[in-house]
Amino acid sequence: MLPPDIEASLVRMELIREGEAAVATRLTGGVSSDIWKVDAGGRTFCVKRAMAKLAVKDDWFAPVERNRYERLWYATADARVPGAAPKVLAHDDGAMLFAMEFLPPADHRLWKGELMAGRVDADFAREVGARLAAIHAATAGDAGVAAAFPTGALFEALRLDPYLRATGRRHPDLADKLNALADRTAATRHALVHGDVSPKNILIGPRGPVFLDAECAWYGDPAFDAAFCLNHLLLKSLHRPDRTGEFLAAFDALAGAWLAGAAWEAPDALEARAASLLPGLFLARVDGKSPVEYVTEEGQRERVRRVAVPLIRAAPARLAGIRDAWEKEMRA
Repeated sequence: MLPPDIEASLVRMELIREGEAAVATRLTGGVSSDIWKVDAGGRTFCVKRAMAKLAVKDDWFAPVERNRYERLWYATADARVPGAAPKVLAHDDGAMLFAMEFLPPADHRLWKGELMAGRVDADFAREVGARLAAIHAATAGDAGVAAAFPTGALFEALRLDPYLRATGRRHPDLADKLNALADRTAATRHALVHGDVSPKNILIGPRGPVFLDAECAWYGDPAFDAAFCLNHLLLKSLHRPDRTGEFLAAFDALAGAWLAGAAWEAPDALEARAASLLPGLFLARVDGKSPVEYVTEEGQRERVRRVAVPLIRAAPARLAGIRDAWEKEMRA
């Protein structure tokens, strides 16, 4: 049953009529929002409302205004790269929620589920990289898009502090390096950034990848998006070490396609920023505020640290340097 305030908002948005029977199912899997599937009036849609306190072990609060910018990211991405995001149906910024189309799981499989099951498709990873680059390229240097996303403080609260700065607090010897990465990222403004490009937020749609959960949307450094997603392709091999070769091939495919589509700046500079960010994000997923749930053994965390720490201290200029270091570790 829908909470009364959400039901009232749907009435205001004219998605349901007052008193109309609606079947609501709460969806699970996220840590930052209430998400409902709603069946009413012969149609099905989703409703998303941001939570002030995220559902993680450490205290982690974030402004609910991020709901507005997630909705704007969907609308912008879908307009510039059709099919890249769910279509927004209506919104209520007063209640900090919006409604969007429901994408049936029968033909929109979750990429994370496929990867965790060991089904690693390098061709799909290539599509992810190409579509991500298309969004970045379509919004690069756009003053109107930049003005619509004044979300630097949100990005700091949701990404730079809980990932890079928090990891520096747990590794004081790396704090200067990690804070410098955070500061550089905060100051770099080239294109519209999703901020949470993770396999858990990517659907394998019939017309290509569909990106979900853009609560960290920001006009900033597109290198963050690529590094964030590539990080997951490395970490997944800890869950499925028998698929290490396939994960590395997916890493290469995604990185190559993204860099090939980088029309907005010199690829060498872009890759260097992504390559320096990646080790920090790698370490953050075991020692930051949001550790990945499938890395459960201390031995696995130590493997990440053995690779990440030297690469944070001496950042490589190429993504292949990180990939090769992780391959060596996994083959040891």
